[in-house]
Amino acid sequence: MLETSARLLRLLSLLQAHRDWSGADLAQRLGVTPRTVRRDVDRLRELGYPVHASPGTGGGYQLGAGAALPPLLLDDDEAVAVAVGLRTAAGSGIEGVGETSVGALAKLEQVLPDRLRRRISALTTFTVPLLRAPESSVDPSVLTELAAACRDGERLRFEYRDHGGSATRRTVEPHRLVCTERRWYLVAWDVDRDDWRTFRADRIVPKPPHGPRFPARTPPAEDLAAYVSEGVGRRAYAAQAVVRLHVPAAEAARVVGPMDGVLEAEGESTCLLRTGAASLDVLVIHVALMGLEFEVVEPRALDDHVRVVRDRLSRALDRSARSAGGEVAVDG
Repeated sequence: MLETSARLLRLLSLLQAHRDWSGADLAQRLGVTPRTVRRDVDRLRELGYPVHASPGTGGGYQLGAGAALPPLLLDDDEAVAVAVGLRTAAGSGIEGVGETSVGALAKLEQVLPDRLRRRISALTTFTVPLLRAPESSVDPSVLTELAAACRDGERLRFEYRDHGGSATRRTVEPHRLVCTERRWYLVAWDVDRDDWRTFRADRIVPKPPHGPRFPARTPPAEDLAAYVSEGVGRRAYAAQAVVRLHVPAAEAARVVGPMDGVLEAEGESTCLLRTGAASLDVLVIHVALMGLEFEVVEPRALDDHVRVVRDRLSRALDRSARSAGGEVAVDG
């Protein structure tokens, strides 16, 4: 009986770890016959787990959604990752998640063995999160719907609002969700535009039903974080530029965030920053406020805007100096 119970737990863990399993694969993993797998699946169903089976050579077993959440079987590393993720989510930009994350974390830590509590405590106590206040919040149900479509390889239909508030209907093949310091983005193949696109998740309103499934495409870049960073930090702006920062790339990275542009190491003491802004004047201020020595690489027109801003600031200082020198003290 003990051996059977242990095998049932192992079977449940396998079904939770992978979306589809063939009977032969499960039998091999468990070291039993396919007939035993069928009996164990029936036992799980009797316990209330919705295990679906599809016949034929391409069929198999799949753990479906039930009326209640079944117990999740996590190994040590997965439990630590979930606990740390819940603590991080408590301060994230996902609407309504903070309080829910605290409740879920309390339930998880109640059943964690001491060795895992110590690992989680050390990791969270001696880690300082570098997070900015979120600029927008995302409905967590939208995020989970997008993530499920990416996981299952299903076409996604949604209404998308642009910066001006205009809405369009989109049909995409979702690939990955990318989370930056401030926002969530969906990287997807736009079926109607026949190209890769990046969408802000807080502007997406899903319009199910979704599907059908689609074959996986080669992603637009190996490093999707850098791809999204370049898109939202440079390509999306009307004014774009490349500037040379007179500091090593590692030092610049302490100041330049992923939303500020893309850094490229150039030498031991310099690096290139590819960035963008609404206008060249704004771009000058954007770069100057980083507090790093720089020079313009392109476009050369940016040099003229640097001079204009420099002269404007010089005149402001001159006026301040004259006002300070001409003040008259008046006794009340």
